[in-house]
Amino acid sequence: MSSSHHPAAKGWLAYYRELIVTWTKKADSCHDAEDAIHDVMVNMLKGNSAAIREPRAYLHRSVYHGLTAQYRERSCLPTVSLHDLAEAEHPAVDSPESHARAAQLSDALMTALRELPLPCQQVFAWHRLEGWTMSEIAGEMGLSVSTAEKYLTKAMRHIHSRLQQFSR
Repeated sequence: MSSSHHPAAKGWLAYYRELIVTWTKKADSCHDAEDAIHDVMVNMLKGNSAAIREPRAYLHRSVYHGLTAQYRERSCLPTVSLHDLAEAEHPAVDSPESHARAAQLSDALMTALRELPLPCQQVFAWHRLEGWTMSEIAGEMGLSVSTAEKYLTKAMRHIHSRLQQFSR
């Protein structure tokens, strides 16, 4: 067994590289994974890490919970359909520039969606455009709710990164 699996050799910090490698592969964003790992490490420094009998398992489970909390925090952001906004609250003004910008945004969204795997596209469309719940989507696609949520997270992150230029 390598020294990275022996907490006595270097303490819980011996698992840092393993956590980075594992969770940057599993998370949709390496930055989110690193943030979650660093939060766990800070909490270990603040707490009584000597009381933890299985540090490796504890660290991995804590990172998982941190990533889950990040996802839930992001998915709870309020959104309002453009159709539900009052006329005065519409972000676009009726001008040639606004029509061109809206067309560019629509094209960029469609391009970003086509870049995703089909299940991610479907989950995004049903949830964000048609208002289906994650349970309904999971049932329709024969997936677990967790898997459907992962598809939505992947789609949202991809679309967000591809449409970043329109937020300026």
